[in-house]
Amino acid sequence: MIPFFQKIAVSAVAVTASLAFSASAVAQAVKVTAEKPSFDDLPSPTDFGGAKSKAFKPKDWLEVETKLKFQMAPAPKSQTLERMTVKWYIAVKNPEKSGTFLLLTKDIEYVNIALEEDVFSSVYLAPASLKRLTGSDRAGKGSVEYVGFEVLVNGEKLAADTNKGQVGWWNAASDKISRTDTVPLLSKKETPFSVMWWDRYAEEAPVRR
Repeated sequence: MIPFFQKIAVSAVAVTASLAFSASAVAQAVKVTAEKPSFDDLPSPTDFGGAKSKAFKPKDWLEVETKLKFQMAPAPKSQTLERMTVKWYIAVKNPEKSGTFLLLTKDIEYVNIALEEDVFSSVYLAPASLKRLTGSDRAGKGSVEYVGFEVLVNGEKLAADTNKGQVGWWNAASDKISRTDTVPLLSKKETPFSVMWWDRYAEEAPVRR
């Protein structure tokens, strides 16, 4: 049996170790370098590696992406950031009312992000969504007005940027921009591009059920 005072000493050591670990975790400063977002039309893929081909006319997707690079000090032995989130904000022209915009949003969580390497985050609009917005199967990027994003680590915003305008326009009160979820933004994993250019993009976190 461990004497009472020895138990206290053991507990104190455990608490001290726990506090030291917490302090070490907090001391790991994370820095991210982020580029301005870019966007373009991207045709539906037609080659699926040996799958039986079927006749169809590829339509356009809208792809939006940004390049990120993470640093940590001190860097962990794994040279990896465990988890981060990118919040996307896209304002597209409202087809029902000229001069107004619909705000589309999407939060994407990533895991196992390599430090000191360029990694990309992307988000997409499907052809059916683009047609609903534009009435056309082509040139979806013409309907996009603003693209912005925020990068969060442990709930703290470390970076944000926009293709034009002021960073944070997505939070500003405006009678010209209204939020909608009728036209969904999709992560790369939710598109037919999910297995393409794998090492270019950060790894999306598994969906929690």
